[in-house]
Amino acid sequence: MAIRRRDFLKGAGLAAATIGLPRLARGADAASIYDLERFGNARILHITDTHAQLNPVYFREPSVNIGIGEMAGRPPHLVGRAFLERFGIRSDSADAYAFTCFEFEKSAGRFGKLGGFAHLKTLVDRLRADVGERRSLLVDGGDLWQGTGLANLMQGRDMVEVANLLGIEAMTGHWEFTYGEQTLRDNLERFKGEFLAQNVFLTEEAAFNDAPAFDKATGRVFKPSVIKELGGHRIAIVGQAFPYTPIAHPRRFTPDWSFGIREEELQKHVDALRGTDKVDAVVLLSHNGMDVDLKLASRVTGIDVILGGHSHDAVPQPMPVKNAGGTTLVTNAGSNGKFLGVLDLALDTGKVSDARYRLLPVYSELLKPDPAMAELIGRVRAPHVADWSEKIATPDRLLYRRGNFSGPMDELICTALRTELDTEIALSPGFRWGVTALSGQAMTMEDLLAETAITYPETYVQEMTGAQIKDLLEDVCDNLFNADPYYQQGGDMVRAGGLSYTCTPDAAIGSRISELKLGSGKALNASHRYKVAGWASVNGQQGAPVWDVVGKYLRSGRMMPERLGSGVTLKGVEGNPGIAGLG
Repeated sequence: MAIRRRDFLKGAGLAAATIGLPRLARGADAASIYDLERFGNARILHITDTHAQLNPVYFREPSVNIGIGEMAGRPPHLVGRAFLERFGIRSDSADAYAFTCFEFEKSAGRFGKLGGFAHLKTLVDRLRADVGERRSLLVDGGDLWQGTGLANLMQGRDMVEVANLLGIEAMTGHWEFTYGEQTLRDNLERFKGEFLAQNVFLTEEAAFNDAPAFDKATGRVFKPSVIKELGGHRIAIVGQAFPYTPIAHPRRFTPDWSFGIREEELQKHVDALRGTDKVDAVVLLSHNGMDVDLKLASRVTGIDVILGGHSHDAVPQPMPVKNAGGTTLVTNAGSNGKFLGVLDLALDTGKVSDARYRLLPVYSELLKPDPAMAELIGRVRAPHVADWSEKIATPDRLLYRRGNFSGPMDELICTALRTELDTEIALSPGFRWGVTALSGQAMTMEDLLAETAITYPETYVQEMTGAQIKDLLEDVCDNLFNADPYYQQGGDMVRAGGLSYTCTPDAAIGSRISELKLGSGKALNASHRYKVAGWASVNGQQGAPVWDVVGKYLRSGRMMPERLGSGVTLKGVEGNPGIAGLG
């Protein structure tokens, strides 16, 4: 698919911001979209949440991303037209396609796929060469090793090789931990960069048993930070791994480690970097999620910029947050390899005097793939291409996942679970990773694995009372909409098949979910027991992997039926700019 140059002339631009003047610079043409004006004396390039997507992808941004309380109506909780208006992006532009769900399918035909590590390598090398030697740094915010069948099969080893060739010099983690401690350590032995996580400590029992740790005195499992010299100045990169790893995933993967936001430990570490190590800038490489980072920035002093990840929000401008020590810029760089964050710093002794940030969409049709990276990708995929290229279905509608409450991809998974496992209700986790399939585009086993490939994919069938189902929905809903970001533990709402309900996001805890009904329209009975199917349980299960169950359903020639009595009705959020249509 070739991109027509005139499409990019109509507003394909570069999202740029400075501390003093956070405005977008628009109007670049296709030839100069990646020609950035030189600024400052140090450049940090940032990717995050690529989820092992080696090749270019389609990925639809959410149409529902609701902010509650102080977070309502501010980035990242803007979608569709509200997003375009806030950031000054033309609705017919390539940027509108990259950053929003607006007219996605129509724009997909014009602008094609985004991302791809061979294309990303070309862009990274270009932007590093532009500023010269020892003036740039490439960092990754986590969720690099997981998200595809290949990564799952190779336990992330393929992505370590890719990361080394790309030139990643520091990273933190989230889904990387789900391969377990030994595999994680084996991969880090091969990784040429630094794995940073100031907020991961040994449990008391593990410390007593002398478990491995970077610093036995403090119990820190990994190196908390690294100091790099760029442009003659010292920059500290501090790692912040996903703080809720043992809650969001099976505890058995990390039994000896304790996670958390660790605000006090972070402040002490930043103070030491400033006072003892005399760094000129402190950058937090975070996998907290943007709402958590915004709160953290208001409470911890001494951090100049937070390069954020986890929530998959592609935010063109950094959000300045005032705190007792000054101002911290908070960013979030999207997902699936669609974007590359470019942070240019003007450094003086002991301080950042100015900064400029751009979040560049990685338009694969505008970037020639790097030959060495293309060869590596072809080589690691070669043994599996034949097995995974089988066409198993052709969707009759757009299939996407990302969104607070529902997405056709998860509706399809729920339909398959209910059909193949013969249950009334199906539950599918609110994962944010997973690519988009266009209507009429052949779906392969590799595509299905891109929605389901995890280390705990087993399906299950169990009985649950109506009261237990409601409690589960309430618990996940509080995780998503708690007014305190520190109690938001990641992910979107659990997807429910064969069940509808009303949600009031800004209601009190335990009172957000009401009017639960089965697909037949019959009200859910609190004491009645229902047969429920699901997958990705934090408790060990014995059922077939979800990809086998869904694959069997798709091979039968069936696709998702029209939704009958299944869905979510929102209440109390009318006019919220985080809603462009339920998705």
